[in-house]
Amino acid sequence: MRAAVQRRYGGPDVLEAAELPDPGPDRDHAVIELRAAALNWHDVLVRRGQYRSPLPHVPGADGAGIDVETGAEVLVLPALRWGDDESAPAADWEILGDRRHGTYAEKVRVPRDCVFPKPPALTWAEAAALPLVGLTTYRALFTRGRLRAGESLLVLGAGGGVATMAVSLASAAGAHVVVTSSAEAKIAGACELGAEGGVRYDRPGWAEAAVARSPHRRGFDLVLDPVGSWADALAALRPGGRLVVLGASRAESATLAVRPYYFGQYDLLGTTMGSPRDFDGLLRLRAEHEVPPPVVDRVFPLAQAADAHEYLESGRGFGKIVLGTEAEGTV
Repeated sequence: MRAAVQRRYGGPDVLEAAELPDPGPDRDHAVIELRAAALNWHDVLVRRGQYRSPLPHVPGADGAGIDVETGAEVLVLPALRWGDDESAPAADWEILGDRRHGTYAEKVRVPRDCVFPKPPALTWAEAAALPLVGLTTYRALFTRGRLRAGESLLVLGAGGGVATMAVSLASAAGAHVVVTSSAEAKIAGACELGAEGGVRYDRPGWAEAAVARSPHRRGFDLVLDPVGSWADALAALRPGGRLVVLGASRAESATLAVRPYYFGQYDLLGTTMGSPRDFDGLLRLRAEHEVPPPVVDRVFPLAQAADAHEYLESGRGFGKIVLGTEAEGTV
């Protein structure tokens, strides 16, 4: 099979096209003939060596394709061995593409309990873009964040996969959604997905500007922070509000004033990925509400994985970037 393989850690250029032996199914594992694989920032960290993935390695957590044994159209759940505790993953939990070969390939071998039916209305590219970001965002908003219909949500960032998914899911569930961005075009794109407006985070006082857009100008019930701007995010919350943190792309550390935090009665909630139960909840929400399909910005051929990573890191995209495993690279 064809795959994008890295034999060292580094920049996008470490991803090279290669031929690997086909994986085979067994009692505990299914083999999926992939039609598309979506990129995530997590893949960039794997490529750089942050997770010390064994080399040579095939990255990739997201995929959609055909189960080679049953012929069914399926999604791959990228959270492996979550365990029985819904509050947090088990000690041996891992993300597909960390320690074992991932989805930047024509085929991938995964545990059978990580195979779910593909929603029939989605294209292959849209289906591949759903699992990791959809699962992560669903858990952040509803399992951890306890978001309910009628509540208000501020999403930090408007163009990434988490942000676009958050706007789509929260709006469909009846929340009032506002976003932040440094680009008017990305705010406009978020409004097309259901956001009620946005503010520019590259301008002074953006947190106050966001609060002015919240119901009764009181602040938001929930702020979703996938970038690491905790102090500004807390400033946008109403008293008693919840801040859900699921990323650190803009900052690896945060300093908070202690007294305002506890006098504000805030909840600070960390989260990542999710359980099979969360994934069931995501698929059920999509089936019961009018949720737009995942936003796909561009589809690259599998052989151009390095170019896809360069585009991902440029920050120019709106939505998900996908690798197509078919020769022409379109799905």
